[in-house]
Amino acid sequence: MLNTEPQPIQPAYPPQPIVRLTDAAAQKLRELTAEEQNPAVGLRVYVYSGGCSGYRYGMMLEDQPTAEDLTVESNGIRVYVDGESTQYLVGSEIDYVDTLMGAGFTVNNPNAVAACGCGSSFRTADAAGSPHACSH
Repeated sequence: MLNTEPQPIQPAYPPQPIVRLTDAAAQKLRELTAEEQNPAVGLRVYVYSGGCSGYRYGMMLEDQPTAEDLTVESNGIRVYVDGESTQYLVGSEIDYVDTLMGAGFTVNNPNAVAACGCGSSFRTADAAGSPHACSH
């Protein structure tokens, strides 16, 4: 005899976000975009080959996403990530720090297994990349 009793549904855990903005990063981005009239303006975050550890982060303000982008809303800010960069950024946190040594956005990436002294390049376990000279 078949059991026709309804089976309990296992809770579905949401997938890990691609990127998350800290309060400080979101606040700084609000300041940077305060004069913008375009409601679709957001932060583009991408990864490209280079740097002394193999990959580098890039960020810029973008008017709108492209058809290939994944759009994430974090702390009220749109973040645009292209499909290629997604694999390197899953679970990353973007922060804004302001210290005596300087101010800027930083990426805390759980996928990075090594980073270089310049602080803007990294290497993952799966894709080592090719090291290059550390330049800014």
